[in-house]
Amino acid sequence: MSMELLNGLQANLLSPPVLFFVLGIVAAVARSDLRFPEALYVSLTIYLLAAIGFKGGVAIAEAGLATVWLPTLAAVALGALIPLWSYPILRFVGRLKVVDAAAIAGHYGSVSAVTFIAATSFLQALGQSYEGHATAFLAAMEAPAIIVAILIAKTVLRGEDDATGTLGKVLHEALLGRSVFLLIGTMLAGFLCGERGMQAVSGLFTEPFQGVLALFLLELGVVAGRRLQDLREVGAFLAVFGIVMPLLHGAVGVLLGSAVGLSLGGTTLLAVLAASASYIAAPAAMRLSLPDANPTLYLSASLVITFPFNVTLGIPIYYAMARWWLGGG
Repeated sequence: MSMELLNGLQANLLSPPVLFFVLGIVAAVARSDLRFPEALYVSLTIYLLAAIGFKGGVAIAEAGLATVWLPTLAAVALGALIPLWSYPILRFVGRLKVVDAAAIAGHYGSVSAVTFIAATSFLQALGQSYEGHATAFLAAMEAPAIIVAILIAKTVLRGEDDATGTLGKVLHEALLGRSVFLLIGTMLAGFLCGERGMQAVSGLFTEPFQGVLALFLLELGVVAGRRLQDLREVGAFLAVFGIVMPLLHGAVGVLLGSAVGLSLGGTTLLAVLAASASYIAAPAAMRLSLPDANPTLYLSASLVITFPFNVTLGIPIYYAMARWWLGGG
């Protein structure tokens, strides 16, 4: 293992957000009564999404649309493609039902905003610069995979539901759900305001950001810790899938990021997004469109297996992949 990877792992594992996440897991396992009020959890989610969206919009304004469109289009294509190869693996290797295989594939094609935020914190701790407009990748990748996964399930189960009506509901949920709506809306606001607008709200969106992220991950640690028993139900196959597939997707993200000319930091972020799995937008869409899918399977895979792996070990690994591929050692 290279010294660069070891340093990255140490910096990530000893960062406040990751330590708070581990603390949440310990609290759940120890059966502490630590619990966030639902309103606070929602408020923290809104804050994080608004902050990264606004800062991303400002970065897009500074970089210019001519710089942003190609890597963003590549990110959209990657998000849409991941369910297409994940589904047959889940269906025929894992022998899962159609709806369960499609639902899980949609989760792994969609993205985790918190994993992305943790990755930006990791890069900042290392002093590694990255494209500020990478937030556009986050907003662009969330919806396509959800739509593709639903269409896969509806195509295989053709004739059981009104496909037109279902697609309309899916599009509404994917594009106007809270996470995507906030990201796109605040990104547009940041794009219109530019750097002057960023200066006006930096006291809200910059200084408190790391502390809010740590609190949010504390709550997610509690949630993940309370679902640890679900690992017995998801079985060995999903446990392996939830680690191996993110590593493969991260490698694809590195190749794609390099191909579209992203920097080391930007390539790392695209790899992290490709490797992440949604546990906010995707579950909401699946409950609406694939109600027969087992939530224990897709939530345990994304939240209990992949998310902890990514925020502790995965992010430094994707950074090391990108550094090696781009010739940085």
